[in-house]
Amino acid sequence: MSNENRVSETRTSQNEPEREQRIFSFKATQLVWLMFGILEALIALRIGLKLIGANPESPIVALIYGFTYLFLFPFEGLVASPTAGNMVLELSSMFAMLIYGLIAWAVERVIWLIFYRPRGPVVAVTETSTSESHNTPRR
Repeated sequence: MSNENRVSETRTSQNEPEREQRIFSFKATQLVWLMFGILEALIALRIGLKLIGANPESPIVALIYGFTYLFLFPFEGLVASPTAGNMVLELSSMFAMLIYGLIAWAVERVIWLIFYRPRGPVVAVTETSTSESHNTPRR
């Protein structure tokens, strides 16, 4: 006596053309926003520290002032900064934040225009395989 078993297996896989390209463009634009966001936050922190008259001899304040100076020196002296005692309102730093925000937006748009590919149709491939096996009972 023999038993006949039929085993049917179906596998479906989807292939999305240019998916990797879209992932790359998404990650690249996110990286641009992250980097410029950190820069904007440090400039805003500098403005706040200047506004409250923080001690420039403090190591953390000196670090923030030194790093942000690299990005703010092109804007130095652009407009007068009102002062009251040790407190300074750096209007040129606010203007720099606006300009760097616009630069970040432009860089993000250029990356998107060059690398982004719109989603096309998803190609689904279905494979069906059937195997037959004969089992004979053991005696």
